[in-house]
Amino acid sequence: MQKFTSLAFFRKYTLLLFGSLLLLNACKTDNNPVPPVEENQYLEESNVITELSKDKIIQQVSSLAPFVSGYVKNDVKVYKLTYKTKNTDGVEITASGALILPVTDQPVSMISVQHGTIRDDSSAPSNFSDNSEAASFGSLFGSMGYIIAYPDYIGYGASKDLPHPYEHRASLASASLDMLRAAKEFLRDQSGVKWDNKLYVAGYSEGGYATMSLQKKIEEEASSEFDLRASSCGAGAYDKTAFMEYVINSPTHGISSYNTLYLWVMLTYDRIYKLNRPASYYFKEPYTSRIATSGANVTINQSFNTILNDSFKKDLNDGTDKGFIDAIGDNDVYNWKPKTPTRLYHGDNDKLVFYFNSENAYKAMKAAGATNVELIPIAGGDHSSSLPLYLLGTREFFQATK
Repeated sequence: MQKFTSLAFFRKYTLLLFGSLLLLNACKTDNNPVPPVEENQYLEESNVITELSKDKIIQQVSSLAPFVSGYVKNDVKVYKLTYKTKNTDGVEITASGALILPVTDQPVSMISVQHGTIRDDSSAPSNFSDNSEAASFGSLFGSMGYIIAYPDYIGYGASKDLPHPYEHRASLASASLDMLRAAKEFLRDQSGVKWDNKLYVAGYSEGGYATMSLQKKIEEEASSEFDLRASSCGAGAYDKTAFMEYVINSPTHGISSYNTLYLWVMLTYDRIYKLNRPASYYFKEPYTSRIATSGANVTINQSFNTILNDSFKKDLNDGTDKGFIDAIGDNDVYNWKPKTPTRLYHGDNDKLVFYFNSENAYKAMKAAGATNVELIPIAGGDHSSSLPLYLLGTREFFQATK
């Protein structure tokens, strides 16, 4: 009898002990929960595009300027990211961009680089074709020890079937910001490179305009998401209202490739803001028929103002055409007060994007109370020749604000 009593006691004690251990373990689990896996809100896919050695990068950039090869320090690994963003009509779409990672075990900062004007998808950063801006400048800055986020913008890469919203402030800013958000999600889930959470933004030409637009959006809407340290904007058309008034009323260079871009801006705004005017409203013959058929792919070898209807110019100058005037004004990005240290680089002999764009932005920002904005004129520089000095100045500026 004693034997069975002892066995029953042992079984009871064992069950109580086991239950206690389970309870203790449950309490321990509750006090130290396993971190939940964060779901991506923006990033859809990431794929390796290529890997470039330090020697390969030196070979590529030496054609730009031989002395820059001395800045090359690291191999790089290049990814294509696809991510969610919204089109100009608010519909969610998939966009893309390149993310360039330096091969290093040291913590590094990120630069969001907004590319200049391109006319074909092969030049998009995520295609990373030879001699493209991303393959040259992106690889160079990546090899210096920066993570480079390079958005394609809407209309290129994964969204190539959509029209590019050329020089449209809001969509350039949102597509670039959402690329940064996707890059942040990608970096969170990898161990190849450590981001120190510092962010810089830079771009030239359309990229300068996109950079200013992105900077403004980050400061006003996403300052808690990113530690934005500095912004370097080169030769952007920030004062769209003054720019349009100038090309409509003043004799200009008559350079066909430049006129194509002015035309592209007009047609983009007509489409996005649903003005839906016939070509005959804006332009004289024979350009009316050509533009109606070919859009911006028209050769214009004369001052741009000479192809415009006098009635259209009059409606703009006297304020009658409120729709077009409001569309232009909605894309101004010069008259605000930046908080981030900002540099405006611009050649003072730029015949494509006139110097007054940066000068007007600088004056407006200073008048608004900005204390950390600099205007860096490039004496005698035109749109192309000013680029190397912009790149060197940007490197020095970002190094100084680390």
